[in-house]
Amino acid sequence: MPATKALLEPHVKDLGGFEVRRLLPGFPQKMVGPFIFFDHMGPARFAPGRGVDVRPHPHIGLATVTYLFDGAIVHRDSLGTIQRIAPGDVNWMTAGAGIVHSERTAPAERAGGPSLHGIQTWLALPKKDERTEPAFSHHPKATLPVISGRGTELRVIAGHAFGARAPVRTHSDVLYVAAEMQAGAAFALPAEHEERGVYVVEGEVTLDGAPLAPLRLAVIAEGQTVAVKAAAFSRVMLLGGARMDGERHIWWNFVASSRDMIGEAKARWREQRFPPVLQETEFIPLPEEENRH
Repeated sequence: MPATKALLEPHVKDLGGFEVRRLLPGFPQKMVGPFIFFDHMGPARFAPGRGVDVRPHPHIGLATVTYLFDGAIVHRDSLGTIQRIAPGDVNWMTAGAGIVHSERTAPAERAGGPSLHGIQTWLALPKKDERTEPAFSHHPKATLPVISGRGTELRVIAGHAFGARAPVRTHSDVLYVAAEMQAGAAFALPAEHEERGVYVVEGEVTLDGAPLAPLRLAVIAEGQTVAVKAAAFSRVMLLGGARMDGERHIWWNFVASSRDMIGEAKARWREQRFPPVLQETEFIPLPEEENRH
């Protein structure tokens, strides 16, 4: 793959009922632009009565983005937000100085055995915004720009691409696009962003004629326009943006430019000094705390 400078393979984790494939942080590429965490969830079908139950947990120094292909999740956070996210919508949560949230399947959607398939990502915040006030925004599918033509549909989730810009407020230059391609469809990925990655959710895809297997993340060489082509129906995620302004440390759910900031966040969570989540009584202990029981 001449256009590819790194190819990342997933680390698969079983979260009790569904699989998650983690591509970032990876090796040799820890980040792609501001993206420091990339999880592909599912596809999964839960048993009747079951569903997603991610208990309240904290974040600092990042923005989280949930994008679903199938299923639905209810987000609750310490700002008082309660928001259901459906396929094609964007939930953008800026943690900044600190936020707590939970993610669960709604009770009404559990009876029939709910499904889940989507991508969850974290974007590191620039140093100037690491301690910004936390915020949350929801953007329904209909509000996101779509570029369609010749068997390709490119939905701009965040940032800008292909002459369109998403309504999501970002803190740095971002490329984040969900592409659906019919058999034979193709498009050119321009070199307008400093760092770029191409992830194949499903299908048969080539980059400049070289195959890119499903569930792999290709990190594209800088300055090159790349031809993306599908031989069968395919889903592809495009991600990247400006290179981050220095190294980032990642520990559990915390991202920061200094280890001291992560240490402070650990102490705050251990001492329960983060704000609570509306309608929640549970929480996830620090990993080191949970291991003591």
